[in-house]
Amino acid sequence: MSEEDPRKSIIMRLRRIEGQVRGVQRMIEEGSDCGEVLNQVAAIRSAVNQVGLLVFENHAQDCLRSASQNGSDEANLKEIVTMMGRLIR
Repeated sequence: MSEEDPRKSIIMRLRRIEGQVRGVQRMIEEGSDCGEVLNQVAAIRSAVNQVGLLVFENHAQDCLRSASQNGSDEANLKEIVTMMGRLIR
């Protein structure tokens, strides 16, 4: 992955998702085919899941970096596990 600010990448993805959601709203207003709408909803769900993974990955890296600097491995590991639990539910 590049050295760019992960927040910028996440924001760009969220803006793309926002546009997709607006597109689905438009499709529904225009009476588009249900199959096409569901395809777009599935794409949105996948994109949101990817954002969640990116947020988790960045948070986990920060926790591990902090643990190595502060020697608080157990607390940071618990936090990472808790965050992973939130992501997969």
